[in-house]
Amino acid sequence: MTTALMLHLHIWRQAGPETPGTWGRYTLHNLSPDLSFLEMLDLLNESLLAQGERPVEFDSDCREGICGTCSLVINGRPHGPQTGVTACQLYLRQFRSGDRITVEPFRARPFPVVRDLVVDRSALDRIMAQGGYVTVNVGSAPDANALPVGRDAAEQAMAMAECIGCGACIAACPNGSASLFVAAKVSQYTFLPQGQPEAKERVQQMVAQMDAEGFGACSNHGECADVCPKKIPLTTLARFRRSFFQSWV
Repeated sequence: MTTALMLHLHIWRQAGPETPGTWGRYTLHNLSPDLSFLEMLDLLNESLLAQGERPVEFDSDCREGICGTCSLVINGRPHGPQTGVTACQLYLRQFRSGDRITVEPFRARPFPVVRDLVVDRSALDRIMAQGGYVTVNVGSAPDANALPVGRDAAEQAMAMAECIGCGACIAACPNGSASLFVAAKVSQYTFLPQGQPEAKERVQQMVAQMDAEGFGACSNHGECADVCPKKIPLTTLARFRRSFFQSWV
């Protein structure tokens, strides 16, 4: 028999970017352990609306760990206590009845709070616009075998392409560094022949934009890889730095 949960929620409430925030305190009863964390927030919002109060705003879309929009810091950890999952994939069975759970937005200077738990992560889009793509001529599709790619290279490129750009690595970093994100986006082209013609310009431009956005420097703390829901390894940073240094040769 499944035991219902009672949870105490401390949720960051902030009406706007220029408005001081505060903690809202809520207690929910009779929660099924099979509920996802976002489904619990949905229930809280239904209750708040029924009472004529403003619901808690948070981002979500796919709720399948694909889009990366569920940017929540749960009990001090981006995406919560379970490793290798996004906040939308976190279930209440990870908690015990009576637990106190703090929920706040991703904290980083380039991620200004829009409202409550919603932050503006468009800085990552601007970094991608500086080189997170491959330029090809439009027209008919090329022959699938025109540019052969070895199995190992293809698998490594796909592993890097799993980065969903959620920003958890940045929220976890004490310096607010975007290095793991940029490293993954640069590395996904490093292994492919299609990525070679623009390799030097790509890494230089993306790093320049990262700095312009105000992200901090990487000092190898390692929290970024620890909280990454797609488990992008810390070794990606070494490859990224090598690519950056070699781009100036």
